[in-house]
Amino acid sequence: MRYTIFGESHGPAVGVVLEGVPAGLTLDMDAVRAELARRAPGNSAASTARRETDEPELLSGVFEGRTTGAPLCALIRNTDIRSGDYEEIRDLPRPSHADYAAAVKYGGGADYRGGGHFSGRLTAPLVFAGAVAKQILARRGVTVRAEIAALGGVEAPAPRQIEQLILDAKDALDSVGGVIRCTIDGVPAGLGGPDFGENIEGELARALFAVPAVKGVEFGAGFGLAAMRGSQANDPFRMENGRVITSKNDSGGVNGGISNGMPIVFSAAIRPTPSIGREQDTVDLRTLTDATLAVRGRHDPCIVPRAVPVIEAAAALTMADILQRG
Repeated sequence: MRYTIFGESHGPAVGVVLEGVPAGLTLDMDAVRAELARRAPGNSAASTARRETDEPELLSGVFEGRTTGAPLCALIRNTDIRSGDYEEIRDLPRPSHADYAAAVKYGGGADYRGGGHFSGRLTAPLVFAGAVAKQILARRGVTVRAEIAALGGVEAPAPRQIEQLILDAKDALDSVGGVIRCTIDGVPAGLGGPDFGENIEGELARALFAVPAVKGVEFGAGFGLAAMRGSQANDPFRMENGRVITSKNDSGGVNGGISNGMPIVFSAAIRPTPSIGREQDTVDLRTLTDATLAVRGRHDPCIVPRAVPVIEAAAALTMADILQRG
C-alpha cells in the first residue's frame, strides 16, 4: 500500500492517492469521518481557532460504495484560510520549522503560507488513508490504538492535566510537546524481515518520521534498554494455550525486524510546535540580516492530542502494507 499526499495548508485542498487497496472493501465512511474528527481541533481554548469540515471527496477507486482496486483518491477542501497572517513573516523563517530548509531546497518557490506542504494540515489526508487501512486490518483481526504517554514532561497525564499544561504554555506565548505510545494488536509472528524495506521497525520508523513534528521513535522499552543488563532486557518465552508468547514485551513485539506474535509497541516523541508568540531570533532571507519575529495568527500551542490519530494512521498504513506482502 503506497500513498502520496498532496496539497498545501492554504491551497484549495489537500488530499491523498492510496494504491494497493484491495477490491471489494465496503468503506465505512462514518468510521472515516470519526477518525478525521479526532484529528480536528476541538472547541477548547487549548487548540487552534482554525475550523475545517474535513469532508473527504472520493475522486476515484470507489464504485457503488465498494473499492475497485484502482488507486483511491480523496480530496479534502480547505475552507477556513487566513493567508494574510503570514505575509509579514514570509521572509522570516520560523526557528525549527521547515521554512528555511524548504526555501533552500526549492529555491524560494515553496508556499510559505501556513507552512505550505510542511503544515500539520497535511495530516488530514494521512488520517483518511489510515482510516481505510484500519478497515483493511480489521478483516485480519489487527487493531491499532494510541494514547498520550507524556506531555510537557508529565508522565501519564490525566485529561485535566493535559488541558492545563497546554493552556499554561499558551498563556506564556509558548508551546509544549509530548510522547504518544501506540500498540498494534493481533499481528501474527513471522511477518517482516531483517533487510531494508521489510524490517518492521524500519518501515514503521520511516512512516512515523514522515509525520510533522515527530523527532524520536523507540520500540518497546527503547532507550531504556541501554541501561539494562541482558538478564533484565530479555523477554523470556513460555507457552500459553498452545501458543508461544513472552512473559514481558520490552522488545516491543519485534525481533530481528520480524514480528514475534506479541503486540507491537512503539513510542513517538512529538516536538513543541515552532509557531509561538514569543519573540525569537531569526534571519531576513530577503536582506540576509539578523532579525526577530513573533508568530501571530492561529496556531496550536500543542499538537499532541490531535497527533494521536495521525500516529495511528501511519502505523495502520504500514502494517496493512506488511500484512498484504506477507
